[in-house]
Amino acid sequence: MTRRAWLVRTACAATVGAIGDTISAMDNRSVRTAVDHLLLGTSDLEQGIAFVEQRTGVRAQAGGSHPGVGTRNALLSLGGRQYLEIIAPDPSQSSFSFQIDLRRLGAPKLVTWAAATTDLDGVVARARAAEFSVSGPRDGSRVRPDGVTLRWRTARIQGGLDYADVDVMPFFIQWSADSAHPSEDAPKGCRLVTLDIHYPDASKVRNTLARLGIDADPVPGPHAALKATIDTPRGRVVLS
Repeated sequence: MTRRAWLVRTACAATVGAIGDTISAMDNRSVRTAVDHLLLGTSDLEQGIAFVEQRTGVRAQAGGSHPGVGTRNALLSLGGRQYLEIIAPDPSQSSFSFQIDLRRLGAPKLVTWAAATTDLDGVVARARAAEFSVSGPRDGSRVRPDGVTLRWRTARIQGGLDYADVDVMPFFIQWSADSAHPSEDAPKGCRLVTLDIHYPDASKVRNTLARLGIDADPVPGPHAALKATIDTPRGRVVLS
């Protein structure tokens, strides 16, 4: 082997090693601590609010609409910087582009979740280095009922884990530094205890999330499902 060929091979190996080190050096978090918010999908927002209030004893507060997405929401805090987002079609918008067709849901259910990050560009770079397909980063915003505009950036990692009307793969969200986190002014009284992931191929979920710095212990099952255990004023409940 010539010296030039040896140098090229060494450089390539170093690059591959650096990528691997970047991914393995990520601060691995549990699913519970990675959660920014859970999304409870419903075909009708008032129905979703009543569903959650009946189970938790806490009435979610209207959050606002997502322009161009065709959805609106109501929120309640899950303690710390975590919250539950009840998300539904917005009848005032003519188009609908949310990743899951909430209009077809027969009853409220957890449809996906968001993982918090303070370095979305870094997450995207690591995901692409791991050969995941990435949508984003995208800017998002909504105006609260009090007129305050909240801003964020999100990226959706295509992990191939979406299943019918549930996607157990989180999207990643970074809140703008000048935006208050929704958990701060959402109705309080609830606390997230665990988020459990159920999926037919549990090892695929575990390996996919591990490459993005999230330690998961998914439960094998016939269908994809998210199950959140929450302490509430009415005791411990499970939303799924």
